[in-house]
Amino acid sequence: MPLDPGLVGALHVERLGRLDVRAGERLHHALFQTSTIDALLSGSYEGDVSFAELGARGDFGLGTFDALDGEMIGLDGVFYQVKADGRAYEVDEQTKTPFAVVTFFEPREIRQLAAPMDHAAFRAYLDGVVADDAAACHAVRVDGHFSYVKTRSVPRQHKPYPPLVEVVEHQVTFELHDVRGSLVGFRFPDYVGGLNVAGYHFHFITEDRSAGGHLLEFQITRGELRVDHESDLNLELPAGVEEAMPDLAQSKKDELNRIENA
Repeated sequence: MPLDPGLVGALHVERLGRLDVRAGERLHHALFQTSTIDALLSGSYEGDVSFAELGARGDFGLGTFDALDGEMIGLDGVFYQVKADGRAYEVDEQTKTPFAVVTFFEPREIRQLAAPMDHAAFRAYLDGVVADDAAACHAVRVDGHFSYVKTRSVPRQHKPYPPLVEVVEHQVTFELHDVRGSLVGFRFPDYVGGLNVAGYHFHFITEDRSAGGHLLEFQITRGELRVDHESDLNLELPAGVEEAMPDLAQSKKDELNRIENA
């Protein structure tokens, strides 16, 4: 079923065919996404887009890997894989992803974070920063000193693939203390539910690029916030993945909440 233009508000959503974005073409304030969160929830873990292709579409982002083998962080044009051991490894260009979202990060908003805040306080603060443009998507980066970070990753899955909510029940969590590092993530408005995670989704990587994962909790002492306001979402669907309608059913929203915050 095609996307309803009436639902996409300030965000222009365009479905791409395979390789519609030409090599070397740099899109400004635009997201590129392969597959949908709805497909990932259902166990569609087959990698379709290589990181060579992904890197041509953005230098900043997050996602996962073929067979759901860990958490992906894209930062400053380099992609990292945080495996189930909690360690970060630089990704080979031929590795493939079943789900990722990237952008060429060009922040329009830069703010200093001088006071300590936890995950909940940071989200509330960021809500205020983007309040005038809340219907758009936002790419968010924070570099700073963290007194505490809790992350997770998941091990490589094997066929028949279980749904994501079952995989997360066996996730491995990690705790870091007194580290410098970066939050990499996005804020999506509610109406893109089904395409991506509505609300906030962050991954973390240490400054020395040695550890990280999907972000669960943190306490930042000081840092710098940068926000890129995105106006377009270019969506490429692998073979066999149906186009999801925005606005997930409540049951799927509950699943995502468990997955994102478990």
